[in-house]
Amino acid sequence: MRIGVYICHCGLNIAATLDVEELRRFAETLPNVVVARDIQFTCSDAGQNTIKSDIAELKLDAVVVAACSPRLHEPTFRRTITEAGLNQYMLEMANIREQCSWVHMDSPALATQKAKDLIAMAVAKAALLRPLETESVPVSRDVLVIGGGVAGISAALDLANAGLRVYLVERRPTIGGYMALLTDVFPTNDCSICVLAPKMAEVYANPMIKLMTYSEILAIEGTVGHFRVTGVTKPRYVDPTLCKGCINECSGACPVEVPNEYDFGLGKRKAIYMAIPQSVPLVACIDTDACIGCGLCAEACPADAVKYDQQSEEFKLDVGAIIVATGWQPFDASRKEEYGFGRYRDVVTTLQIERMLNAAGPTRGEIVRPSTGEIARSIAFIQCVGSRDHTVGNPYCSRICCMASLKNAQLIKERYPDADVAIHYIDIRAGGEGYEEFYLRAQRLGINFIRGRVSSVEEGDDGLYVHYEDTLLGKTLMKRYDLVVLSIGLEANRDAEVVGNLLGLSRRPDRFFEIAHPKMRPVEAHIDGVFIAGCASGPKEIQVSIAQGSAAASKAMQLLFKGEIELDPTVAFVDREKCIGCKLCVDTCPSRAISVKDTAFVDEARCKGCGTCAAACPVDAIEMRLFSDEQILAQIRAATAVKGEYPFIVGFLCNWCSYAGADLAGTSRIQYPTNIRIIRVMCAGRVDPSFVLEAFRRGADGVLVAGCRIGECHYVSGNLHALQRVEVLRGLLREIGIDPRRLKVAWCAASEGDVLARKIQEFVEELRDLGPVGTELAAALPSGKV
Repeated sequence: MRIGVYICHCGLNIAATLDVEELRRFAETLPNVVVARDIQFTCSDAGQNTIKSDIAELKLDAVVVAACSPRLHEPTFRRTITEAGLNQYMLEMANIREQCSWVHMDSPALATQKAKDLIAMAVAKAALLRPLETESVPVSRDVLVIGGGVAGISAALDLANAGLRVYLVERRPTIGGYMALLTDVFPTNDCSICVLAPKMAEVYANPMIKLMTYSEILAIEGTVGHFRVTGVTKPRYVDPTLCKGCINECSGACPVEVPNEYDFGLGKRKAIYMAIPQSVPLVACIDTDACIGCGLCAEACPADAVKYDQQSEEFKLDVGAIIVATGWQPFDASRKEEYGFGRYRDVVTTLQIERMLNAAGPTRGEIVRPSTGEIARSIAFIQCVGSRDHTVGNPYCSRICCMASLKNAQLIKERYPDADVAIHYIDIRAGGEGYEEFYLRAQRLGINFIRGRVSSVEEGDDGLYVHYEDTLLGKTLMKRYDLVVLSIGLEANRDAEVVGNLLGLSRRPDRFFEIAHPKMRPVEAHIDGVFIAGCASGPKEIQVSIAQGSAAASKAMQLLFKGEIELDPTVAFVDREKCIGCKLCVDTCPSRAISVKDTAFVDEARCKGCGTCAAACPVDAIEMRLFSDEQILAQIRAATAVKGEYPFIVGFLCNWCSYAGADLAGTSRIQYPTNIRIIRVMCAGRVDPSFVLEAFRRGADGVLVAGCRIGECHYVSGNLHALQRVEVLRGLLREIGIDPRRLKVAWCAASEGDVLARKIQEFVEELRDLGPVGTELAAALPSGKV
């Protein structure tokens, strides 16, 4: 192996603290190094040309650049060596700026010694690098969209209009979701179905969209580019090719009435029914749970469309990407027993008042008391029912409830100007565009806003009595109303659990599907080729759901338009000779990329390269193509070859948060002790117990394992696996006589450079109190000697 080392001055950013000439002379002495140069700015054209020339003239096999963070310029130097004919993965960087010169500005001698160690570690790893090839595989350009609400509709139309074939699967008889059931929508108060229905019809008419309503997904196999999907379309017992949508003929003959779920129990429907007048497709459906088999609907149908012998039909799809737009479900208001929903007929929910206000709803747009059918003249809205409430396990805000109540209260005041309308609220959250103006308009209409929680609702002889606190008056009060509207929150859709489990989607603590990053990757799942849009990933407004549907469609287009995808070669692979088929790797893999048939198999298209499986394998049968065991062990040995100071710490930092946090400490010039030698790993879950034990065996006084904050792991659960291993390792250290406090964990975000610096400072002080490693062993012997 012939290695070239290039040490950057970075102007004075590095050279003002580190003795660059001494570093260069040191690098020349390292094994396999055939050339070492110091360059003013390695990333400049001149610097890159120097590296290219050396690769050609000196026939270098690998290059080490000692400069800034690899998170900044690794792509630059990979491109440089590729242009010179080297494989891009034959590069290693030593971070001597963000994690050395900038954080040890007051200790130049110790900083220079640390930089020597970092360069030696990089050279040791570079000597073990191997060329890696990127493989391209063809992909299906078809896309599956699961969920026919507004987010799914938006995604399907964008994809189809871009020329991709779309399968839109909806489990209900019609698309449209909850938006199709609303009256008007805030903040513009335009008719909901008026703006949605054309989009629903467009979906049905688009030749690039195959609409599959009343259908469910049963199985999903495969990976990005080729998901093999199995589903079933349930029988409507009505031939969609014959049905004309003249629902009154058949439903008028049906003698059975049941509560209408599309009116949330306020109205009735027949056993043969149409979900809403604007249903897409406009095809009737028979509810077999309600049907008594009298045959009257078949006799009444002029098109002979009723088919009692219709059967379920299975379908199979091969799609390159999947968009999950499975929406939400309303909070069950009966869980808040103090408000009387389900006991008092005049206590209703937000969705029920929406249907009352809707001209096509059960009351034809009139606001009535369900108990009497009379017009309600006094209405109270109670906010945050099932949201911001720890007692029901929903501490989060549902985002839309305040605006929905403001809108419905306005509509009521416009229809009944003399009505007494009050909103009982904790805080009015009107933070969107035009929302504050909407709130002010509600105040001008004469709607009363009462700040404070409602303790209970009771039914009296003449109406409902609301017991509440008015925090502005500092009083507890009671008031009578004709109608009480519970502003219920949004919850994760339980019907989506099957799809989530089939895809291996992660869930947040609030049970909604987790996206890859809440800011930078808002519609991407942790699984390649899977995108999440709309309320499947949390409560949000209609306009945000539409935007997310389009964003998910855009991501799918980027993925599939080329007709092929490149697989990242820096993933795990299995040595089948070593594998014992224990399946421990299957349980630890957050990407569900591993399967076992006698021995383990890694689906490289699905693997994210976190390395958690490699650390978990009890027989070292799983290895990483980059960040391999032998490369990391070589870095440990190089770091501990000369213990230049005490206490001496070996740190394993995850690439995404803690290593980035260390970089931020550098750019922020936050100073911390020089005692730590940092080894970058992709995830804290990659830290194999053998790494920790090797560091102690080589004389490290302490080992730090640092990763993303708990609950924020880039690979979902890698830091939790790391924490479990650390706990086991601490027990082992205790058994062999090493104080377990020498093994420390730290969790921080990429934005918490100060936190990481403080953790390092604290660890150094703790280790000074403990003494050099082995002190506890000597103290345990009668003679006080090891």
